[in-house]
Amino acid sequence: MARPDRIEKDDTYEGGCACGKVRFRMESLPLIVHCCHCHWCQRETGTSYALNALIEADRVTLLQGKAEMTVIPSNSGKGQKIWRCPECRIALWSNYAGSGDKIDFVRVGTLDEAQRLPPDIHIFTASKQPWVVIPEGHVAVEEYYDLREHWPDESRARLPR
Repeated sequence: MARPDRIEKDDTYEGGCACGKVRFRMESLPLIVHCCHCHWCQRETGTSYALNALIEADRVTLLQGKAEMTVIPSNSGKGQKIWRCPECRIALWSNYAGSGDKIDFVRVGTLDEAQRLPPDIHIFTASKQPWVVIPEGHVAVEEYYDLREHWPDESRARLPR
């Protein structure tokens, strides 16, 4: 899968919380960017979807401050770890039971240049809000998807084992 709409200045992406106490850097392109329209993400974010850049946890470097982990319920029943600023409580990234602590789901909106990472795929569109319009030509699936079908070869090769 090609990523022609990615804006490539370099391969790093910096971000942080609202109060500025926590700063981090993604050290490379993410594996994939999900725009998740499930009801769990809608509730958790208070918006109509969550935009997450999936990246190996060892490629996320804390530059300043310390993120605090909170465990919340998840649709799988196994919980989700959300890493937040302990001061302003902004969610910075998550870890899900399915990928464990090896993959961080970085909240794209916390990045300084979030526009550099548009979604590669819209997931759980069966539960999206009816007024959300997915642009023509964007990849969208009603539930989840087959990783072999939708991930770029280079991302599959990087997947932690």
